[in-house]
Amino acid sequence: MKIDRLIGILSVLLQEEKVTAPELAEKFEVSRRTINRDIEDLCRAGIPVRTEQGAGGGISIMDGYRMDKTLLTSKDMRTILAGLRSLDSVSGSHYYGQLMEKIKAGSSDFVSGRDSILIDLSSWYKDSLAPKIELIQTGIEERRFLGFVYYAPGGESTRKIEPCYLIFKWSSWYVWGWCCEKEDFRLFKLNRMDRLSLSEDHCGVREVPMPDLSNERIFPGKIRVKAVFKPGMRWRLVEEFGPACFTVREDGNLLFQCEYTNRENMIQWFLTFGDQVRVLEPEAVRRELLEIAERVVEIYKEDR
Repeated sequence: MKIDRLIGILSVLLQEEKVTAPELAEKFEVSRRTINRDIEDLCRAGIPVRTEQGAGGGISIMDGYRMDKTLLTSKDMRTILAGLRSLDSVSGSHYYGQLMEKIKAGSSDFVSGRDSILIDLSSWYKDSLAPKIELIQTGIEERRFLGFVYYAPGGESTRKIEPCYLIFKWSSWYVWGWCCEKEDFRLFKLNRMDRLSLSEDHCGVREVPMPDLSNERIFPGKIRVKAVFKPGMRWRLVEEFGPACFTVREDGNLLFQCEYTNRENMIQWFLTFGDQVRVLEPEAVRRELLEIAERVVEIYKEDR
């Protein structure tokens, strides 16, 4: 896109003393004539670009307009580039990687050494997430309604929303928007969304509050849980809840205590441990786990 190229050219000019039109043409894979037109557009936009002909000439920005590189330290730039790279890990277009290269151009004096921060936001569902993210971004930028089928514990439903924000939290991607059905702002998990489509109709102007992403708001209600885990499960407890979530009993087993916010997720979580855990409290959860175990036994009895 032309605007991306103009931003890229401006980035190069801000960080290099002087550059030639052939160099810019090669870098952005366009003709020299196109670069000349881009320079004219930058001048019309009020950016003081000057050109010098002949040996030693080139394109530059007038003194006083150039970025003061002391404002950004090497650590600052590495952090910025790491953030851009992390977004590219879920992008299907590699746009952020290209933008990263534009920013790095000519900045070797304050971006040096190996990358020290690597962030990968992709998941097992990267192939299906990338087109969803791109479609939602388009909907947000063009203010178009987004339609989709949503799968939730209570069943599936067809939704139509005004998309407002793409959010990465709790190791998953979400979209925050105005739900036409509920007439309120709602948070939807991308992995539960299917058959996404953008309407030709455009959304009206709406005041959008920042989403409250606190655990208490998204997962209301707390369930006090107590369970005993086998010693071999220490690594999972530390990884998922931290080393303070349990105490070691005299028999070596681990007494786990915490507050869980979602009953369904809690039941599913305990089931992943198989026979390596025994729930002590609450009693209702013990009974539900026993009923599930009995139903599983019946299923496998039928195969005999």
